[in-house]
Amino acid sequence: MSSHSAAFIALVDDARSRIKEIDIETYLEMKQADKSLILVDVREQDEWQAGHLPNAVYLGKGTIERDIEAKFPDKQTKLVLYCGGGYRSALAADNLQKMGYRQVINMDGGFRRWCSLNLPLDK
Repeated sequence: MSSHSAAFIALVDDARSRIKEIDIETYLEMKQADKSLILVDVREQDEWQAGHLPNAVYLGKGTIERDIEAKFPDKQTKLVLYCGGGYRSALAADNLQKMGYRQVINMDGGFRRWCSLNLPLDK
């Protein structure tokens, strides 16, 4: 894992002050209770193709703001975003909230923590 710059961490921390975050265990409990949750992978296309969380949809960080309304026009859609570690998805969650999405959650730990828990992947 590469270390992130102080300016990037400050940007992410600022976004995190406005968004809801959950850990993977909480996501799994929520998904069990609410089948309408949409899991969104915001990583790069090559990361997605190498493996992703089961039942996730792909909307990369570079295009999610442009494409989200076509894919999920209802601003009440329950979205859980993840990336490699929870940084890019925090920024994306903040932007989606600014666009009017009201039920956006960031999955802290992201893909790396999911893998460390030996949870299943789709390819």
